[in-house]
Amino acid sequence: MPMASISKISFLLTFLATILLSPPLISAQNSNHFSEYIGAQFTGVKFSDVPVNPNVDFHFILGFAIDYTATPTPTNGQFNVFWQSDVLTPAAVASIKQANPNVKVAVSIGGDTVNNSPASFNPTSTDTWVANAVSSLTALIQQYNLDGIDIDYEHFTGDAATFTDCIGQLITTLKNNGVISFASIAPYDDPQVQSYYQALWAQYSDVIDYVNFQFYAYAASTTESQFLSYFDTQTSTYGGKVLASFTSASSGGGGLSPANGFFDACNTLKSQGKLPGIFVFSADDSKSEGFEYEIQAQALLASA
Repeated sequence: MPMASISKISFLLTFLATILLSPPLISAQNSNHFSEYIGAQFTGVKFSDVPVNPNVDFHFILGFAIDYTATPTPTNGQFNVFWQSDVLTPAAVASIKQANPNVKVAVSIGGDTVNNSPASFNPTSTDTWVANAVSSLTALIQQYNLDGIDIDYEHFTGDAATFTDCIGQLITTLKNNGVISFASIAPYDDPQVQSYYQALWAQYSDVIDYVNFQFYAYAASTTESQFLSYFDTQTSTYGGKVLASFTSASSGGGGLSPANGFFDACNTLKSQGKLPGIFVFSADDSKSEGFEYEIQAQALLASA
């Protein structure tokens, strides 16, 4: 066979292998999915304080369970509760789910800090971290009758390959064991953070149901057109699972706020058929404002 033909065949086989092995980029589609983080700021907010529209798929996300002690010392995958557990109890989870059949509750692991120190991803080894994490999180999820898990590590001591192996195996095992029915990740636009989550996405996108991208980590001066550009950029990376997001913090929050056009941007995305959902950080902040924007977000998602 001529060398030119061999080269063409070799190139074609390489190209096909790249296409087949790459994670599929599913186009965004509209859905009625709404998520809200709750419990991290100890404001006394209860599940029942938050208005729930019966026509949305509503997820509460408890913030946070962290593999640290309160001192803080890393525990290599042994997760402890760091949300306001005297208010957001197993009984409270059962009550809100019984009152609202469209509600599910997840736990977010990682987060930003433990007692003002970075909550770094810090495994001793992949095997021991995964074994400890599966065991401790299974017990916690079953104790609280939770439905899913969210990955929100923002600081790292290990490399991206270790993070990918640990988190990918954790999600896969919990799903295969029937412990959880969905999983999300919560990256934001920081080069180091993105490198870890993109590596995880490249290998385990098939077990990740939502990407809770922290658009509020962009500048507070973000305009509607910039937000739409950022959304397209992140969708091109993470496929059609990226949720639009805003923070309800009265100070220190960034991104496109509801007061400055967030819902206009969401209506634009919805008109284009590419709004997979919205998430808010957080119910703790929204409590003092009467959850005005949660009501508006859910109405937008529930409308035809």
